[in-house]
Amino acid sequence: MIRSIALSLVLVFISLGIEGSLFEAAADTRSVYTITDIEIDESASSVIEARQKAMSAARLKGARELINKITLRDDRAAAGGVPINYALAERLAAAVDVQEETAGAGRYRGTLSVVLNPVAVRAHLKSLSVPYVDTQGPMSLLVPLASRDFQFAWRDALGDGDRYGLSPYITADGQTYTAETTWDELSRDALGSQARRGILAELSGRSGAYRVTLSTVTASGRETIGTTGTVATLDEARAAISGYLGEVWKNRSIVRGTTRTLQSATVLYVSLSEWNTLRSALARSPQVSDFKISAIARDGAMVTFAFAGERDRLQRDLRQRGVSFSQEGQQWVLRSALTAPVSTY
Repeated sequence: MIRSIALSLVLVFISLGIEGSLFEAAADTRSVYTITDIEIDESASSVIEARQKAMSAARLKGARELINKITLRDDRAAAGGVPINYALAERLAAAVDVQEETAGAGRYRGTLSVVLNPVAVRAHLKSLSVPYVDTQGPMSLLVPLASRDFQFAWRDALGDGDRYGLSPYITADGQTYTAETTWDELSRDALGSQARRGILAELSGRSGAYRVTLSTVTASGRETIGTTGTVATLDEARAAISGYLGEVWKNRSIVRGTTRTLQSATVLYVSLSEWNTLRSALARSPQVSDFKISAIARDGAMVTFAFAGERDRLQRDLRQRGVSFSQEGQQWVLRSALTAPVSTY
C-alpha cells in the first residue's frame, strides 16, 4: 500500500550507512518514522492547487504527530514546546504517499501517509535539547479479551494490528484465549507472528465508556502494564492501546544523560535462529550501543556493548524481547527465555 514510502526510506537509511546486523534496527526506525492514515480535505481554485495544499497539510500533520509520538509531553514542555510550521515540516518530510484520494471541482480529499527523515528530525530535537526514543519495542501478539456481548466487535475493532507504533503488535486471531492464558499457550501463535511477548487487552465498560486493561505475558511470567483512560467507542479504545503502550515504552526507554557502562556477556544458544534472536534483541534496545562480537562458536559467543541508564531498565527491555539473564561474577550470561529456566536475577 505504501511502496513509495518504503522505497524512499530505503534510500534515506542507505544514506545513513546502516548495514549488516543493524538493518533490522533500521527497519524498526523506518516504521517509527512512517505516519499513516492522515485525513486531508483541502479546497483551492484548481484541483492541482488543492492537491499541493493537501500535500503540505499532510507533511505538517505528519511531522507534528511524529514529534508527539517519539517524545514525552513533559520534555516538550520543559523545552518550551516543539512548534512545527509548514516550512519546517517541508524540511523534515522525506516522502508523501496516497492511500486513498478523491479530487474534483477544486477540492482534494484523501488519506495520506508521510515518512519523515530521521536525520533531520533527530537534529531538530537535539537542537532543542528534547530527549526522544525512535526505536520500537518488541513485537507483541495482542490478545483481545471481552465479555461475550463485545467479544467479536472488539476483535474486529482491533484489526490486524499496529506495525508502526512504538510498541508494535499483531492481533491474535482464531484461537480463544482467556485472562489466565500463559506464555506456553500463546507461544506458538506468538512466535509464528515473530512476536516475543503477548499482551492481554481486556475491554471493560459499556458503549460510551470503554477502558482497556493491558498485561504482558512472556516466558518470564506476567506483568500488569496499566489501564487506558475512558473512551466512547471501540475505535477510540484501539487508538488508546497504541497511545498507552507508546507512552509506557517512552518512559522506560528514553535515555537521559551521557554516562554509559561497558558490559561483557556470554551469549548461549542452541541454534543459529536463536543466536540471531539474541543478537537482534541487543541491537534493537534503545539503551545499547557499540555492540561487538569478540568470539563466536557453534553454541555460544562472547560480546561486549555499552548501555545507558540503569541496568534494571536494560534487563527489563531485553526480557520483553525474550532474553533470560544469569550472572557469573561480573559477566552476564544471556540465553533465550524459551530454552533457559526463568532467572531470578
